Amino acid sequence: MKKLNLNGNLLVILLGFLSIGAIYGGLALILKTDGSFFKMTVDILHNSPFKNFLIPGIILLFTFGIIPIFILYAIIKRPDSKFFQKINLLYDYHFSWTFSVYIGFALIIWINVQTLFFNAVEIIHTIYSTLGILIICLALLPKTRQSFKL
Repeated sequence: MKKLNLNGNLLVILLGFLSIGAIYGGLALILKTDGSFFKMTVDILHNSPFKNFLIPGIILLFTFGIIPIFILYAIIKRPDSKFFQKINLLYDYHFSWTFSVYIGFALIIWINVQTLFFNAVEIIHTIYSTLGILIICLALLPKTRQSFKL
């Protein structure tokens, strides 16, 4: 286990925030597929391929709730994994760093697709788009990158 610098700690905090929000939101959408938990109606999904919020809730829960927990673990513990290192496009960095960048881009794409389907931009979209940008920018800082170099 490698000691985290300030940037690594901030990355853990941002990913933790993302994970907590996505687990809460994903479970709420899975349990109340009509969107009533958030005072939404399924009418806002008319531009999407979904009839209710079940599939978006599952995607939210796993992609932005569970996967960031795995990334957090990997950032903190730095486990060796031949499988994850093999699918790491930047093989000279620990996979946890690369996956942090991946999740930041995935979050921005997710929010953009949401605004396209909903045909609206709410404050929550702005907050989570900014979170995705912050995760990417923080991960790409030279000091952060250096601490994940193999």
